[in-house]
Parts: sequence; C-alpha cells; structure tokens
Amino acid sequence: MIKGLALVLILTALYSGIVAQTFNITDFGAIPNGLTLNTKSIQKAIDSCTANGGGTVYIPSGIFISGTLELKSNVNLYLESGAELKGSPDLADYKPYKSPIFETPSNYGIIYAHKAYNVSITGQGAINGNEEVFFEWDKAKSIEWGGCQFTRQKDRYRAVDSGIGDGPVKPKDRPRQMVIFSDCKNVLVRDIQLIKSPFWTLHFADCDGVNVSGVKIWASLFTPNSDGIDITSCNNVTVSNCDIRTGDDAIVITGYAHHYELPGYENLIHKSENFCITNCNLQSRSSGIRLGFIDQNSIKNIHISNINITNSNRGIGIFVRGSGSVENVTISQVNIETRLHTGDWWGNGEPIHISAVRGEDSVKLGQIKNVTFRDITCTAENGILLYGSDESIIEDIRFENVRFKLVNSKLNDVAGGNIDLRGTMGERQLFASDISAFYAQYVNDLKLHDCVISWAEVKEPYFRHGIHVKEFNGLQLTGVKTSASPSNRSLKAVFIENGKNFTTDLNKKGVESSNVAIE
Repeated sequence: MIKGLALVLILTALYSGIVAQTFNITDFGAIPNGLTLNTKSIQKAIDSCTANGGGTVYIPSGIFISGTLELKSNVNLYLESGAELKGSPDLADYKPYKSPIFETPSNYGIIYAHKAYNVSITGQGAINGNEEVFFEWDKAKSIEWGGCQFTRQKDRYRAVDSGIGDGPVKPKDRPRQMVIFSDCKNVLVRDIQLIKSPFWTLHFADCDGVNVSGVKIWASLFTPNSDGIDITSCNNVTVSNCDIRTGDDAIVITGYAHHYELPGYENLIHKSENFCITNCNLQSRSSGIRLGFIDQNSIKNIHISNINITNSNRGIGIFVRGSGSVENVTISQVNIETRLHTGDWWGNGEPIHISAVRGEDSVKLGQIKNVTFRDITCTAENGILLYGSDESIIEDIRFENVRFKLVNSKLNDVAGGNIDLRGTMGERQLFASDISAFYAQYVNDLKLHDCVISWAEVKEPYFRHGIHVKEFNGLQLTGVKTSASPSNRSLKAVFIENGKNFTTDLNKKGVESSNVAIE
C-alpha cells in the first residue's frame, strides 16, 4: 500500500491534472526480508524514474538490503515510515572507485549521485550503514598521527587500564561515504534517519544549492571517521533542525585546493561560500563543528546559530593548515559542553579552538579572519585556544557575551595539560602545555566584551591565568571578569606579553589593575 508522502503526491497531481509518477521498488522485484540483495531491483526503479522525466522512487516499510545505488536527476528517493535501506555486509557489493585520499582502492557506500540535479532523499524511514560488521569492537585504535611522546603523560596519554575506554575501535575494510552527492545542483535531504554509518555519513562535494533539514544522523560514538555531515567545496548550503550524534566530527565545512584526476572531476573547481547552520543538537568524540583543514580552498560567509554541542571532545574548531583561508564567520546562541576523552580522538576538551599552523609544505599559508562569537555559554575541561603562528596571524576575532567555566575532569591524570594541534607539520603536534582558561597567540585585533571566564576548584598546577595573550597587535578587553586558576592563586588573572595597542577597562569591571601583568 502506498501511503505518506507518496499518497500526497498522487492526490496533488490528480487535483492539478498531472499524472504523478511514483515507482515502488517492490514492483521492480525488491524483497523486504532483510536477507535478499536488492541492489539491481532498486537501481531499476531509479533508472526508470529518471528516464520517464522524474518522480518519486518509493521504498515501503520493511528491511531492504542493498549495495551501492546511483541516485539520478529529478528523482526523490522516499523512504516510508518503517522502511529501512540497509547496507550489505559484503564489501564486494559496493561499487569500487579510485580514491583521491586513500592509496588503497575504495568503495562507495549505499548511495551516490554524480552530476545530478533536482535530486532528493526524504521520508521518515532509515538508511542503515550496517556498522556492526565493519569494526573490531573489542580492540581500540592506537594514537597514530602526531604520537604522544611530547604529551605530559608520555606513553600513558589517554590510556585505560582495561577495555577500550572511549574508543575508537579498530576499523576493518569498509565502504566509504554512506551517502554522497558530488557535483550536484539543487539537493534536498529531509526528515530521513541516517544511522550506523561505517564512514562519513552524508557528504556533499562540489554542490550548489543544498538543503539538509530535520535529519537524524546517529552512529556509534566508538567508530572513527563516522562524520555526520561533510561539506566540501560547496556553495549556498543550509543545515537546519538536525540531530547528529557521531564518533567523529558532527558537521564539517571545508574544501579542496585542487581536484584529483578522477573521471568527471578534471579541472573542476568550486568556491566554498554561503553556509547557514541552525537549530541543531550535536554530539561528537571529535569536533561538534569543524571549519577548514589541510589542502583546502578558502571558505567564507558562514553563519552558525542556535546550536547545542554536548558531551564532545572539541566544540567548535576553525583550522588553517594549508593554502585556504577561513573568513567571515558568525557564531551565536550556542551552548558548548566538552570534556576529555581517552583514545585516538582529535581535540583535547577545548570548547573553542582556532589555529593557523602549517600542515602542508610548499604553499602560502592561508589565514583566519573576521570571526565573531556572540552569546555563547561554555563548560569545558580545557581552555579556549587561539593559536596563530608567525606566518599566519589570526585577525579580527571578537568574543561578545561569552560565559565560560573551566571545570575538573576525571581524566586529568591521563589527558589533562596538553594541546592538540594535529594536522600540523613536524613532531610537536600533540604536546604538554600550561593551560589558561583563555589563551591566544599571534593574533591581531582581538576583542573580548562582556565576557565572564571562571574556574571550578581545579587543583592541577598546570592551570594558570584566566586570560593569557601574547604576540599581538590590537587587544581590547572591556566588561571582562576573570581570575587566576584556584590552583595558582598567586598568579595574575590576566597576563599580557609581547604585544602592542592594548586597551582595557578591567580595573572597573571586576579585575583590579594589580591583577593584570603586562610584559
């Protein structure tokens, strides 16, 4: 029986005098028994739909096993409530391709669309990546990139006495992006459940006009690389009203500085501009939201609002490691709660992380500039970090009405007192450091206004100042209230060094001038 959206489409079409086109996959031989491989039957329905001018490919309730499907232009893949499109447990059922990132051959996930337009996935059903079969669940993945020899704890860094702790677990050979749209226009993903992905869940690459709304993305918090939504080299993207709970980054916006020699990708270059992310609940063992990284084109015009990031390893991260810049970013009405974790997760409990440090050789390093954090509440087990470098100075950063409290962690002994800059060049990517509640270096035109930066009763000696800023040109602290760590009460609340053009009203706003050190 056809119901839900499919019925609405039929009634609407009949009323308007247009014959609706709905292609039920069971009419093409698909069997919902959770055992039969239905790839060919479902693909026939998609091919028939697009060949006849488009319409809805309808997946009724039941479990339909499938390998890789190609979604095509003018097709809405609709999953009825109770419908589940479940990935095959056999890697051979997924279409192979040459990966631009991984040396070994890769396989698509369940759905890909390339050079399609007016394409969508909607409905109340679920797409299930069948993560259970693609990991060794009793083995933890060891720390690789960056090592732990420079950390405070050395080989005990993030160690657990038994079991796997917070993971991540070891992956087997697995399909890659569960759902990917590449070089597509006018893309809609709405209301669907995307669950148990063994790799990135939903990926948009080189797309224009993307709308993701009301989507639930739930993967195991123990699986590495199980990102929620990855948006690379795309324009005009809206993500709203989503619930994302993943092991790796929940939402990523980045791009490619150049494209690789793949069929259909030759000389394809897109900008990364105009993003709105709003009304989402996010949880991640890595970053709740990550902007930028290595080998990226510049990205700009990003607006993030009304977000909850909870139980995560890093809240919001903005990174430059290569030639691409990140600019024109506004982040408002966000609640962030981060903590330390064990295992090979990137980040170390910081609620806000901004860093511009070389991670790619032989390029002019990009820059981070014009970023505003407004109306932010943070509770975290590590400090806010702004880490520029002498070759990429962070510019024009504003914190307005920010309330941050640095709290105790049960994992301080095995993970506390470190900075994670992984993705950089050289050996010191993950290293021991004193921790101030707010630390900034190599930054110009930094402004903190109406901010409260406070501490719980922390005891570790490496916790230091409320605010520590060095190597700067232009620093303004107005309406700011803070103090030194309770474990180092003799220190100054605010420590300023190696800078110029510093203005403040701290002596009027809760921090006496005698509690400010300037060197």
